[in-house]
Amino acid sequence: MLRKGSIAASLFWLSAGWLILALVTTGVLLTDLYSRALDTTLTQTLDFHVESLTGALLEKRDPQSPEIALADPRFERPRSGWYWIIRDGSGRLVNLSTSVVGIDLQAVGAAADAMGRSTEIINDPFGTQLRMVERVVTLGDDSYRITVAGNLTEILKLVDDFRGQAFIVLGAVGIMLAVMSAIVARIAMRPIARLSAAVEAVREGDSAEVSGSYPTEIAPLAEEVNELLRSNAQIIERARNQVGNLAHGLKTPLAVLRNESKASQGGLADVVSTETEKMSSMVSAYLERARLAARTSVVGKKADADKIMQRLVRVMGKIHPDVTLDFHRPEASLPWFRGDEADLEEIAGNLLDNACKWSKGQVGVTLAAETGGRGNQLLVRIEDNGPGLSEDDARKVLRRGVRLDEKTPGTGLGLDIVKELVDVYGGSLELKRSQLGGLLVELRLPTARLGSPARPPTL
Repeated sequence: MLRKGSIAASLFWLSAGWLILALVTTGVLLTDLYSRALDTTLTQTLDFHVESLTGALLEKRDPQSPEIALADPRFERPRSGWYWIIRDGSGRLVNLSTSVVGIDLQAVGAAADAMGRSTEIINDPFGTQLRMVERVVTLGDDSYRITVAGNLTEILKLVDDFRGQAFIVLGAVGIMLAVMSAIVARIAMRPIARLSAAVEAVREGDSAEVSGSYPTEIAPLAEEVNELLRSNAQIIERARNQVGNLAHGLKTPLAVLRNESKASQGGLADVVSTETEKMSSMVSAYLERARLAARTSVVGKKADADKIMQRLVRVMGKIHPDVTLDFHRPEASLPWFRGDEADLEEIAGNLLDNACKWSKGQVGVTLAAETGGRGNQLLVRIEDNGPGLSEDDARKVLRRGVRLDEKTPGTGLGLDIVKELVDVYGGSLELKRSQLGGLLVELRLPTARLGSPARPPTL
């Protein structure tokens, strides 16, 4: 089908509108030409009858002669719409056809043309529209008016019948042309659909670049997209190298300052030690953010969420042997995560590790697919039977560096990094009260189509 707002639909409706206008105009013009042709034929027929009566009058030399007649039987039928009369110079009837009996047929009032012929359209007493042709003939000292009338209503009826048939035929032609237009529009748009599918394959991780051959009109677009992907990969690689260089460049001076402050005594040494620790934490945090931003900007990656979660549950079971982890997943195959495998491990690993640390021995993990207003999403639910969080604490704990219990080792950056990664991927993170009594974390992430990961982009 032609989707609303698509180029194919626009082309179809534009061509359909122009087609309707062209066919209606063609129908009107054909009907007008046919009407003119019939009227011209009728006029020529009437001229022929006038000439025949003129010849008979000149031959018989007597306008009242019964031998003056026309062979057309329509002139013998009353109310047929076909009449002829001959009047003398004073307008008195001297001869007429049988069909005129009982009818007062007026003379033509129009002026004569260069050939002495007058023509006019009138209605007879029965409502029949007539085309009248009249000619003045001189016989000796007398002049006579020969008038012949033909049935114009029959002509108009033929025109109406032709109009109806013409529009039926043109309507059938229009339907066939509209179907052809729709087919042509769909065929013409197929390269764009293939290009869209190729770009979608890159976004979903099935391909690292836009592949395939395209018409000359859109081939440059495909090349530009590929060039953009290559440029993006190069920029990301340079950013990674710069981040690494910055990390190495800052670690050494900070380590020297920290060592010097520990080797010295006094207030200044304590201040230097405290501030260098803060600087180290900030540098690590911002380097981590830069690393995450660079990594998640790579197009065309996806990961098997089911395998990753199974692996994380096994690892956390070894790290926290005193905690029972229950992993629930649907029987059907799950969609893949549209993103980097290491990012999903970092997001889910942080959340799972926090649940194990704060639980009282029981942690539940559920993995499922969810369809909602934001399309298909991967739903990860992690809940524990620990102390949980109030609504106010749940909002605070997602802030950078905020910790609700300073006794537990850590920097307080774990949840913030998780939240930032989730935001980068366009997902969502919610902290609620679990039915187990502790904290429930609901994580929603974008999904990709099932399949194997694409090869990494060539730099």
